[in-house]
Amino acid sequence: MPDPTKEDQVKNVLDEDLTPLEDVLACMVARKNLEGIVSMSDQFKKEITPVWETLKGTMDALFDVIGHYSEYGLDKVYFELGKYDVMFFILPGLDTALVAIVPALANRGLLEVELENARRRIIKILEEGK
Repeated sequence: MPDPTKEDQVKNVLDEDLTPLEDVLACMVARKNLEGIVSMSDQFKKEITPVWETLKGTMDALFDVIGHYSEYGLDKVYFELGKYDVMFFILPGLDTALVAIVPALANRGLLEVELENARRRIIKILEEGK
């Protein structure tokens, strides 16, 4: 994971760009075992806990799949868990992704634009000083 300064900058992107969006219930930059930087909105309620627990339990397997297919150009993964969509925007060259949990009926097009913009900002932060 990034050094503390970069970690703070990435957290700011999550907190300022994504968490305020009405449909973003939780977002994170994560790797296996949900290790990473997490931001949750006030809307993140107990009702979403089963999704969170399921996600934690399957993260290793999902990142194995992402790692395998990213060499073929995979850069996004979406799946639905009950009433929620989980959106993975993979950070190139890393075993890490920008992940958002949103209601299944959310405006996916708008959220994709916002997530892509956030992913670009995060990549820029992580590449600074290399």
